[in-house]
Amino acid sequence: MEKKVFQIKKEDVGKRLDLFLQERFSSFSRSHFSRLIEENLVTLNGKKVKSGSKLKLGDSVEVTFKEPEKISLEAEDVPFEIVYEDDDLVVVNKPQGVVVHPCSSTKSGTLVNGLLFRIKNLSGINGVMRPGIVHRLDKETSGLLVVAKNDKAHVSLAKQIKDKTCRRQYLAILDGNLKEDSGQIRTFIARDKKDRKKMAVSNEGREAITDFKVLKRFKNSCLVEFSLKTGRTHQIRVHAKFLGHPVVGDKVYGKEVKGLDGQLLHAYKLSFVHPTTLKEMTLEVKLPFHFENYMKKHCVE
Repeated sequence: MEKKVFQIKKEDVGKRLDLFLQERFSSFSRSHFSRLIEENLVTLNGKKVKSGSKLKLGDSVEVTFKEPEKISLEAEDVPFEIVYEDDDLVVVNKPQGVVVHPCSSTKSGTLVNGLLFRIKNLSGINGVMRPGIVHRLDKETSGLLVVAKNDKAHVSLAKQIKDKTCRRQYLAILDGNLKEDSGQIRTFIARDKKDRKKMAVSNEGREAITDFKVLKRFKNSCLVEFSLKTGRTHQIRVHAKFLGHPVVGDKVYGKEVKGLDGQLLHAYKLSFVHPTTLKEMTLEVKLPFHFENYMKKHCVE
């Protein structure tokens, strides 16, 4: 087991323990550290603590990392397109309706199951349930994801996402028309206090920044390009609702649309620096059939 020790400095005073650790190890999720804390693998001044413990100046935080477990997930022939692949990474086009990695409610049929079927090596940084996974897309969001094949690539890609140098651009159909042609949404996003499965714009939480640009206006909707500057859960969907124009088909933040299985949100462009060659890569994919089909039938100019 590997141990890391941190002394709390002035800039981290008052932060939650789990958030502090997630900021130090951006390739791991906050929930990952919550689990380590529950397993008593994190101590504060040598004592057991809770995830929400607030840090004080001079506190000593010790983290013990367990040895990676062997992957026990089943490899399954889950359909997805490989857009690019080399020895360090693979970029995939995730279909709508596919969950990225297994969780308590979904044990099989995920993108990870499909990756294990088609890819020999995946990085182990994010644990046995999320091998190779650097960032995620919602189940009903389609589009590009970069997956790491080794830990070196994983650390590099995760750092680019944290440092906001990895550019992720999306296309969405919004219900109604935005007043502005372009702009930036800057809010804080936290768990919805009434429904813990949802996120909401709040005075608390973590800062969320999204740029938007209207590409085409229709009678009752508009095609919008979104660029993520941060990567909060459901960020684009929450910000679209905040603007008063939720993503069409979004059952959680908007309304259900007959004939659609989920929101019309597609991660169509991804740019990052290759972890080995250090060359900038930009990959782009077309809109999926369900998205194009809806536009042809319902988006009247």
